[in-house]
Amino acid sequence: MQKRLTMVRCSNRALDARARIPQLPLMTLPTNHPLRIVLNDEVHARTPEALSAPCRISYLAFKTDETSRGDIGRKVQELAERFGRPVPDDKATHYSENFGTFRFTYERHSEFSRFMVFTEGPNGELFGHPAIKALPEDWVAGLPGSLIVAANVELVRGADSLPDPDEISSRYFAGNVLVGASVASGAGRVFTDFRIHDDGFTRFLMQDISLTPRQAGRLAQRLLEVDSYRMMALLAFPVARDLSPFLSTCEAELARITAALVKPGDINEPELLERLTTLQAEIENRRSVSAYRFAAAAAYYDIVKHRIAELREGRIEGLQMFQEFTERRLEPAMSTCAAATARQESLSTRVAQATQLLSTKVDVTLEQQNQAVLASMDRRAQLQLRLQETVEGLSVAAITYYIVGLVGYGAKGLKTAELIPLNPEIVMGACIPIVAALVFWGTRRVKAHIAK
Repeated sequence: MQKRLTMVRCSNRALDARARIPQLPLMTLPTNHPLRIVLNDEVHARTPEALSAPCRISYLAFKTDETSRGDIGRKVQELAERFGRPVPDDKATHYSENFGTFRFTYERHSEFSRFMVFTEGPNGELFGHPAIKALPEDWVAGLPGSLIVAANVELVRGADSLPDPDEISSRYFAGNVLVGASVASGAGRVFTDFRIHDDGFTRFLMQDISLTPRQAGRLAQRLLEVDSYRMMALLAFPVARDLSPFLSTCEAELARITAALVKPGDINEPELLERLTTLQAEIENRRSVSAYRFAAAAAYYDIVKHRIAELREGRIEGLQMFQEFTERRLEPAMSTCAAATARQESLSTRVAQATQLLSTKVDVTLEQQNQAVLASMDRRAQLQLRLQETVEGLSVAAITYYIVGLVGYGAKGLKTAELIPLNPEIVMGACIPIVAALVFWGTRRVKAHIAK
């Protein structure tokens, strides 16, 4: 008793000491980054619901585009208004609200949007009255987008002893082969067949052995995310399958072009270059269309593997675990997508190399043609130079002839006027070398001046 009183007094003294601590005023912080609050709240936006057995969950995921994402947001607002609950914002990417008889959550992702409905149960047969029946039927039927996943989850109390998988399969999964495991280090069990049943839903049966509510919520979220991201990853498989014949055709065309390049003799280089350019354009067009889908598939597959690892599976004798099912059923499809991506990249690189090789060959041919043209031009220039020199010689002779003629006329006039006693023919003959030399010197000076 004395010890207890001492502890109480110490506790009171501690409270008094804290009460005496002066409350410091809030500091004025610098201006926030525009996205600080949004980014900080993002990690808290999609926390799992706390679930207690018995419980029923219905899950819908829709493949959406920019238009249908906005339409789905308006449908969520419509549902909230119909039940008199708070209406989410137009740009909200997450909404969670208690509607009385059920709880409803909505999440928007880059390529799909998903809904979860939670109700208490089960009342009666498992999977006989799914949680989605709590929603208005006309509202569900009017949801936009393309349904990619629909799943019902039943969370029930489970016994410590292992159930009979064959009985579970025949009773709840139409006798299909089950995938199942103990999860959360033995705190629960999960069973599914990953098949779409007559009601349009896949089914998950969760048995709660010693799960906490938060564990149960995280487990349900991970299971549904495995199913969602598995389907989103598989969207790339038809693309890879359809791409294979196209790539085979392109590879055959590239082989024909490269075979023509190595054949001896003349080839129609412009035609081959046109074929290569067309081939490269077609490959790049397909590559631009499929690149995002293949990259998204790889990212979704990584998420699937991480979510399965978080289940912390333990084997139930006679059943495939989720990891084994994924490795055997999903990994081959993802390997096909990865092979299509690598094949497409390799083909694009080889076509680019062939185009570069042919372009180099065309450049060499053009260079040889240019050299031949230049040599021909050089020969023509030399001929023109010789012709010009010949014309210059003829020009000197013609000019000399006319100047000497003029001198002769002048000498004849002077002799007639008896101003000079010389014979005009002698004067003209004496002037010829002088005039020719002066004309030749003058033309050379003009030519030199023009060249300078």
